[in-house]
Amino acid sequence: MKCSVCGKKRSIRNKVSHSNIKSKSRQNPNIQRVRVMEEGTVKRVHVCTRCIRSGKIVKAA
Repeated sequence: MKCSVCGKKRSIRNKVSHSNIKSKSRQNPNIQRVRVMEEGTVKRVHVCTRCIRSGKIVKAA
């Protein structure tokens, strides 16, 4: 999944154990499917919670 406003997507990181063994792990952003007003029409888009909270989108009633 990817945020349609800022483009945030999952990132890959190393999970490091106590013995310093590294294994790949992925970190997913908190993406919600919300109804958004865009150019007078209502659309359903995938948006991260940071964009919702900062007011980058206008939620449809």
